[in-house]
Amino acid sequence: MPKASSHFFAYVSRLRWIKRWGLMRNAIEENVATHSWEVATLAHALAMIRNRHFGGQVNADKIAAAALYHDATEVITGDMPTPVKYHSKVMREAFGDIEHKAESELLALLPEDLREDFAPYLQESQLPEGDRELIKAADRLSAWLKCQAEVRAGNREFEPAERQIRQRLEEEGLPEVNYFMEVFAPSYEEPLDNLLG
Repeated sequence: MPKASSHFFAYVSRLRWIKRWGLMRNAIEENVATHSWEVATLAHALAMIRNRHFGGQVNADKIAAAALYHDATEVITGDMPTPVKYHSKVMREAFGDIEHKAESELLALLPEDLREDFAPYLQESQLPEGDRELIKAADRLSAWLKCQAEVRAGNREFEPAERQIRQRLEEEGLPEVNYFMEVFAPSYEEPLDNLLG
């Protein structure tokens, strides 16, 4: 029996054309697809660190997969800069509603027999709280690493964002994030030759 075609993956692949940090001058361009990959690797690492060092029992593979899709709705909404998204309670609620509608639209692009399988990855509300916490932390950590890279490239426009995101990470105080920042983050400042040495 022939299967009906689905535009889901062709549509989601267009995340590579959506630029992040649109209100700021960027020395290093970043798109949503690249960011999603980094968030997935960071979320996976944070989950593994939680399990190994902090008594966690989370499914690191599922968290990584969910993180890959964490910004998939931006293929519909575009990247809404954080200062705009969180400008006021009204803006946050309005954008939250738009995000939920975009989640439903994306899910509807899948063949009906796969929607239930993909729902936990595309609809953030279906994820366990601990998984959401690690993905959000990975998202914030990725943003902080981006800000650091921009500052190292001489782009002072990212200095306030770097400080604010670092402060937020410290206030949240997740031990997995602290571990990552202590053990892995310093290497991001090293040149390639030092990394290979």
